[in-house]
Amino acid sequence: MRVLITAGPTREPIDPVRYIGNRSSGKMGAALAAAAIAAGHEVTLIVGPVSAAIPTGIRRIDIETAAQMHAAVLREFPEHELLIMAAAVADFRPVRLESRKLSRGQAMSIECEPTEDIVAAAGATKRPDQRIVGFSLEARGDIDRAREKLVRKNLDMVVYNPIETMESQAIEPVLLWRDGRSETPPGQGKGEFAKLLLDRSILLFNRKT
Repeated sequence: MRVLITAGPTREPIDPVRYIGNRSSGKMGAALAAAAIAAGHEVTLIVGPVSAAIPTGIRRIDIETAAQMHAAVLREFPEHELLIMAAAVADFRPVRLESRKLSRGQAMSIECEPTEDIVAAAGATKRPDQRIVGFSLEARGDIDRAREKLVRKNLDMVVYNPIETMESQAIEPVLLWRDGRSETPPGQGKGEFAKLLLDRSILLFNRKT
C-alpha cells in the first residue's frame, strides 16, 4: 500500500529570524513511517523541522510552513491510498512577514490569520478507495472535540491525543471511528502505538465508512 504520512511542526515566519511554531518533535510521525516501512508499505513522509530521527527507506519531502505542507499533501494524496496526518500544524501565521529583523524596543503586536486546514482539504478530495486518519491534540478529557473533527473533516478515524503527551516518549490515545466505536489502548511508547495504529488503519479498507 502507498502510505502518506505527515510529521512534526510547521514554522510560520514573523521576520527572517523569528517564527510562530509549537513543541512537536515529530516522533509520532517518524514512528509511523518506520512501522509502515517495516510492514512492507511504500511510504512518503512530509515532514516539518523536527528533532526526531527519520527512518531510511522512505520518500521524504521537507517543508517549513503550513502553506507548504498544504500544497504537498494535496499534490501527493492522489497517488496514495492512506493518509495519516500526524503533523502538528500551526493554527495561525502572521498576516505580514517583515523583510528585516525586528529590533527589540517598545511593545509590539502581531496580527495573525488562520492557516490552511490541511486534513479537511484532503477529506474534501478523498476518493472511495482512500482513507484518512487524523490526530486531535486536545486538553485531557476534551474528547468531544475530536469526535466533531472526525465527522466535519470527513475522516475515517481520528486519534484523540492529550496535550500532555506532545513531547513525551509515550502516548495515551483514544481511537475513534465514524460508526461510533472507540478503542482506548493502554499507555505505551510511540513506536508500539505506531504499529497498532497502522494495523487499525489498514483494517479501514475492509470496512464501509
